[in-house]
Order: sequence, then structure tokens, then C-alpha cells
Amino acid sequence: MSRTLLLALAACAVSCAAAAEVVDSQPDGFTIKETATIAASPAKVWATLIRPSAWWSSDHTYSHDARKLSLDARAGGAWLETLPGGGVRHMEVVYINPPSALRLEGALGPLQAMDGSGHMTVTLKPRGEATDVTLTYDFGGHTPGGLKPMAPAVDGVLAEQLTRLKAAAEKGSAP
Repeated sequence: MSRTLLLALAACAVSCAAAAEVVDSQPDGFTIKETATIAASPAKVWATLIRPSAWWSSDHTYSHDARKLSLDARAGGAWLETLPGGGVRHMEVVYINPPSALRLEGALGPLQAMDGSGHMTVTLKPRGEATDVTLTYDFGGHTPGGLKPMAPAVDGVLAEQLTRLKAAAEKGSAP
């Protein structure tokens, strides 16, 4: 990973509105936890969450265009990205309980090329007129050199995405 990308991820981790934490980091895996309170109802946050094209950063897609992302929000459905002449299956829905929980299985970005598996769980809980959102992502498996050094970068990327989800649900568009 380039020094510039690591610096950008570190800056985002410090400045993003979401609370970010590497819960556990070992040579064979890590767990990331992000939390945010979003000034919107669970129904509105859910509707935004299941449209990743509305909030996921284009910088963290293969196509460099988040508009090419889609999510088939049903058990067995997939988070997909279209590419010229092909595509990417990012994750599969393994649990869905609208508007309170979504669990996806799969490896994000460069983790796809590694021998491992990941699970992302997003929970939404009403807090008055707002919604508390918790996003956890765990990834484990064998990778030469180990996975521990990757945890802070993944944490930074996911903190950015939760900040973008918050902005999209509250303002109608991500920064």
C-alpha cells in the first residue's frame, strides 16, 4: 500500500464523524467496529444503506464509479459492481432483517485476492428521532506476512464509508 494512501486513510480515521476502532488484530485476522448516530429514522437509514451507490466512495471501487454498485437486498442476494465486460461480486447477503440488521459475507477490495473470509454486520437501532448504527467487519485467514498490518487501513476505509452513509441519509448525498 502506498505511503500516500496510508496517510490519507490515517487522516480520515482521525477526522471522520464516525467512531472507529480496531477491536482485535492478530496475524490471522482482525475485527473492526464503527459506530455513528445518524439524524434520520431507521427506515430512512435502511433505505440508504441498501443503495451502496448512494454512499460508498468511488475511490474504493474497482471501476472508480460508485454508481456501478448495487445490492440485491434479500438473503442470497449480492453486492455487485459492474465493469466493462465483467463485474465484481463484493459480498453476499447472509442475514437481513429490515430495518434493523444486514449481514454480508465476503472480502472487501484487495482482501478478495487473499485466502480468507470476511463478514460485515450493520445494525440499526432507533434513538429518538435518530438511529444508532454499528458496523462490524471481521476478516480472517492465511495471508503471507499476516493480516495484522492491514487492520488500520481497513478501519480507515470503513470509517470513511460510515461517515458517507451518515451524510447520505441525513442530507441526501455523500460528501
